[in-house]
Amino acid sequence: MSPVNSYYPARAVVDLGAVRSNVRALREHASGGAEVMAVVKADAYGHGLVPCARAAVEGGATWLGAAQVAEALALRAAGIGGRVLTWLYAPGAPLAEAVAADVDVSVAAGWALDEVVVAARATGRTARVHVKVDTGLGRNGVMPDDLPELLARAVEAQASGAVEVVGVWSHLALADQPDHPTVVGQADVFAHAVRLVEEAGAHLEVRHLANSAATLTSPGVHHDLVRPGLAVYGLSPVPHLGAPADYGLVPAMTLEASLATVKRVPADHGVSYAHAYRTPTSTVLGVVPIGYSDGLPRHASGDLPERPGGPVQVGSGASARTLAVAGRVCMDQVMVDLGPDAREAAGDRVVLFGSGEDGGPTAEDWARAAGTISYEITTRLGARVPRAYVDGED
Repeated sequence: MSPVNSYYPARAVVDLGAVRSNVRALREHASGGAEVMAVVKADAYGHGLVPCARAAVEGGATWLGAAQVAEALALRAAGIGGRVLTWLYAPGAPLAEAVAADVDVSVAAGWALDEVVVAARATGRTARVHVKVDTGLGRNGVMPDDLPELLARAVEAQASGAVEVVGVWSHLALADQPDHPTVVGQADVFAHAVRLVEEAGAHLEVRHLANSAATLTSPGVHHDLVRPGLAVYGLSPVPHLGAPADYGLVPAMTLEASLATVKRVPADHGVSYAHAYRTPTSTVLGVVPIGYSDGLPRHASGDLPERPGGPVQVGSGASARTLAVAGRVCMDQVMVDLGPDAREAAGDRVVLFGSGEDGGPTAEDWARAAGTISYEITTRLGARVPRAYVDGED
């Protein structure tokens, strides 16, 4: 790309060394010899599908999870081998391409099994199938009462060579509350489903239930395979129980920008739309050229001191300061009250969130400011924000 086309005043710096390190830490958390599936859906939670998938495999992940079929095919197109599972599709999905690319496919309903069988016969390959069971989340998955009928059809297709049922899986509703009775309840329903699948004659290789939260807090549900997503990227899925460092994790993404306009304004000067924030005294305002079209949540707007906005760190080293967004988050920019004695200038670095190791803001801080979860903060980061890759282990 030309310098003109590649320029952007903000960037997301992703540390692939942190991704590898996080996967190694998650392997340590996995009990009973369970393998690790690194979930790289949603562009690796906003971090970049292919670079992060490669780093996860280098860190010891033996499986990759991609919700969308297109994501799984993109991994194969990039030359990434190993086991890949995809699970979220509607009728008419390119399952033949997935089967031909040796992608494992989840089946959660009779129509899905039918389409996988058609895809397998069209390609002349045996499709590797994981049966998804709804154990209580109320989302994707076959209901337990309907499982025997689906299994009968799946085993019939297996006998014909069209499919091989290699996995059974489900997802927890309250894994972030490990003592909640639904965790045990769903684990019991899953155990019963596994027995049904095994008794039906499936050729099971893996049974998997644990997401990031359960990988870190509920070893009793690890089975053969754990499926961490958020934790792969160094964020805690249970911030009320522990920070990333408590689980040996390091946030992989730093979202940074450069100050644009820096100017002095008088006291009681309105800032941004609706003047939700007014300067308490003569002060210096800084404009950070990144906004809600880039993924910053508008709910993290600030009308200090009543409701601080999302945090930002200006400056570096000993002079670094963590301040808050002043006024409404705009489409392409946010404002920061730098204070009456500010020494920052246009071009100075601003960190919106990062590892937090130097006391700066984190994605979890932004999540709290916006009343959401850190998953949303990274996954909503817009495509126009360039991703730059570094390797902190190199």
